[in-house]
Amino acid sequence: MSRVCYFTGAHTTSGNVIKRRGKAKYLGGVGIKTTSVKKRTFKPNLQTVDIMEDGAPKRVRASVRAIRSGLVVKPMKRKYTYTRELREAKAAGK
Repeated sequence: MSRVCYFTGAHTTSGNVIKRRGKAKYLGGVGIKTTSVKKRTFKPNLQTVDIMEDGAPKRVRASVRAIRSGLVVKPMKRKYTYTRELREAKAAGK
């Protein structure tokens, strides 16, 4: 499974780590100098969650931003809608 959010498409991006030394001019120094620039990666905060898609549960990787914003619709943990009528209809069908 790749490191991509199922809903937002958030994926690993790259950037730089910049190391500097010196004292800023406004603090009385001669200025900040860059001593090294290295590559780094920014990874999304992905969680494996169960979602409801087309009436069936499915397990996907979703970013926490998508989960908190309400894009993820989780399946019910219990069948609270399983009523007496449905149970009797199921028993009568057997």
